[in-house]
Amino acid sequence: MIKILRYTEYLYLAVAAISIYKIAELWSVDPKETYIFIFFAVVSLAMFSFRRKYRKRFEQRKRDNRQ
Repeated sequence: MIKILRYTEYLYLAVAAISIYKIAELWSVDPKETYIFIFFAVVSLAMFSFRRKYRKRFEQRKRDNRQ
């Protein structure tokens, strides 16, 4: 279960990377179209940090309960 949570973190990073690429690609053509990709990048990075933080808390709690 924890490995699945770790992979979903990196899925959020992939979405952020793709969004940042699209922002760079479309910015010179039409900046108004990039706003949705900016939103996806920010939300993806926030979700990455949120998931990582809570996964580490969960792992620490699990380690503490074993001892």
